[in-house]
Amino acid sequence: MRLPLIGTLKLRGRLTLYVTLLAVAPLLISTWLGVGTTQTMMQEQVHEMLRIEAEGLKDLVEASLVERETSVRSWAEDALLRESLQRDSYSLSDGVLSRLQLRYTTFTGLVLFTDEGKAVSASTPALRDSFAGQEAAVRDAPWFKAAQEGRFTSATLTQEDPVFGMQVLHLAAPVAESRGGRRMGVLLAAYDWGQVGEVVKAALARARSRKNDSFALEVRTASGTVLFDSRGTNAWSNPHAVAVQAINGEEIPDVGDGWRFVALSDPQDVYASVNKLRAGTAALVMAVVALAALAALLLARGITAPITRLSQVVRHIVQEGDLTQKPDVRSDDEVGELARSFVQLVDHLRETTESLQRGTQVLTDTVAELTRAAEQEESNLTRQAAALQQTQVTAQEIKQTSEVAAERAAAVLMVASRAEELGQGGARALAESMNGFQTLRDQVNEMAVQISGLNERAQRIGGITLTVKGLADRSNMLALNAAIEAVRSGEHGKGFGIVAKEIRTLANQSIQSTGQVGGLLEDITQAILKTVELSEQGQVRMEAGLTQARTSGENIEALSGIVQDNMNAVRQISNAVSQQNAGINEIFGALTDLSSLMHDTMVGLQATQRVSQALREVAEQMQHVARSYRV
Repeated sequence: MRLPLIGTLKLRGRLTLYVTLLAVAPLLISTWLGVGTTQTMMQEQVHEMLRIEAEGLKDLVEASLVERETSVRSWAEDALLRESLQRDSYSLSDGVLSRLQLRYTTFTGLVLFTDEGKAVSASTPALRDSFAGQEAAVRDAPWFKAAQEGRFTSATLTQEDPVFGMQVLHLAAPVAESRGGRRMGVLLAAYDWGQVGEVVKAALARARSRKNDSFALEVRTASGTVLFDSRGTNAWSNPHAVAVQAINGEEIPDVGDGWRFVALSDPQDVYASVNKLRAGTAALVMAVVALAALAALLLARGITAPITRLSQVVRHIVQEGDLTQKPDVRSDDEVGELARSFVQLVDHLRETTESLQRGTQVLTDTVAELTRAAEQEESNLTRQAAALQQTQVTAQEIKQTSEVAAERAAAVLMVASRAEELGQGGARALAESMNGFQTLRDQVNEMAVQISGLNERAQRIGGITLTVKGLADRSNMLALNAAIEAVRSGEHGKGFGIVAKEIRTLANQSIQSTGQVGGLLEDITQAILKTVELSEQGQVRMEAGLTQARTSGENIEALSGIVQDNMNAVRQISNAVSQQNAGINEIFGALTDLSSLMHDTMVGLQATQRVSQALREVAEQMQHVARSYRV
């Protein structure tokens, strides 16, 4: 599914967009993956570095505390301190504590208390005097109670001790008799907690060398109380700071068990290189996108420029119908091949148009000739129809005459029967017979004349039928020529080919009909000839009968024989007249069929004229289409 905005762009804009996306998309994906991978690796490195620093601080502080605790316990077992508590003489213990103070500068001071909490000896007299009168406070101090129980505690690590004037860690150990283990007092060693800052200086220096000025280290209790912060009073606060902590476990028991050593830094400092890398990558990507867009634009212009020129030529051909136009594209790429193919297409279209124009001209001439032939055939068929109608009228008259002759032959037969009965009737009957024979001869002569005229008309009908057959053959040839021209015209001549096929079918029907009419006329002619033959035979016999009748006047005795002969002749005449009447009926039926066929031919001719008119309209449309292009 294309976006609506992209659908409004032209080919050059879409090509520029698609090529730019195709070039930039892999770069963006690889850059995004690379930056993401680099950022992840740097984050892991930062966290690992912070973890190492936190673990290092934990190890250093833990080792320092273990060492200090061990020292305090060993000092509490010093024989001079025990002896001082036993003798209640503290000059020796003062010297021991003073020397320890000078030797271990990380301790702010050392104080020896009795089991009742009284300060009896110290590394300095001033320090001893500072605890004077505070026996109750000392006994209630957590470090004193923990020392009496034989353990260390960090509960007294505060911001500033009122006695020492600084933040100290109270490490106190019990002083007991060497024999029996009775507790005699408590030795307090105040560890200068500020010494932790000296421990973390190396880690801070390493961070400064990495340009990470926000690096800091913290020491927190298990409850979260801050015991040490390398940032001091100017500590920055960032809820999103990158922090890693290490916890002092109980594997090595010391006062710092459960403490949390935190290494943290500001994300802006830690990820400065990542941000620089991201900004540089973004700038590089923008530059590459700009270059890719410029290259895509140049590529799209190089591709679409010849297509635009080709489109202008096509638009001119469509609007003006000018097939003489040719695109000016000289490239050898696919667009050049398209332009050359288009030139070939225009050449073929020009040839097709010229062929179409010639074909439409031939079609127009053929339709005009077919129309003239149809009009001529219509005129001939009209004349044939008039002649056929006249022939029908004549046949009707012949039929009526034949019926009258049949009636008269029947009357003559009756008379001859009476003459046979009255063979000896006398001269009057003979005279009447002579008159009857004379009348019969005249009628037979007249019938022979009419039959001859009917034969002549039948021959004329045969000539008309041959003319119709010739016209049908000519229509068939014209339809065949039209079908050939339609095949030559290709797609544009399919409709004309169908019309030509229909005309050819009608012409074949006309040929078949004229063949049938010719066959019927041949039958009619044979019947007429037979009738003529019979009439001639009847006329000859009539002459013979008349001669016999004249002879019978001279020889009345032979009247009976003559009458008998006349009787036979009359019977033959009656049979001949009956046959003639049947033949005339057949001729009349054939003429009726011929009239029906002529009507069907007229209907087919009218259909041919309608088809010719349709062909004329199609030819005019094809001429209009062919002339819409200039070649």
